[in-house]
Amino acid sequence: MTHTELAWEFAELFAQLEIDQVNELLVKNVPLEVLRFFQKYAADFADAQEVAGDTRERLPNLMLLGYLLRVLEERLLDGEPPASAH
Repeated sequence: MTHTELAWEFAELFAQLEIDQVNELLVKNVPLEVLRFFQKYAADFADAQEVAGDTRERLPNLMLLGYLLRVLEERLLDGEPPASAH
């Protein structure tokens, strides 16, 4: 599977998750410090680039999705099973 195919599969799966499943996925895979970093970095970036509105609000989520995709890739490369989101 290519990186692009993996990303599309992940995005489709993520879109099907219920809110409680997303929360469980985050708790199991993303340290709180990382979430805080994404919030701060996205706000700083949006300020510097004059990004506003919906795009500004979505920046931390885009960063988070990229992070989760990278975690999944690393686990697949290491032969670890991905953490269950169910």
